[in-house]
Amino acid sequence: MSELTRGERLQIMLTAEELKALDNWRFAKRMPSRAAAIRELLKRGLTAEGFAVAEDGSKSQDFGVTGVAVPEE
Repeated sequence: MSELTRGERLQIMLTAEELKALDNWRFAKRMPSRAAAIRELLKRGLTAEGFAVAEDGSKSQDFGVTGVAVPEE
């Protein structure tokens, strides 16, 4: 078996609702870890079509997981 090395770390911040949605999806799909679930969702998202391209001036907070807006700090 070949070793897979992941040299880059990606940190994201999630609301409690987003984390609950991720964990619910992970457990329903029997994914072994949050990282594996996120990689699977990224793979699916990168191959998906039918979504809008981000507009100039968009902020990170404009892109939520659950559809609930995150208030500006």
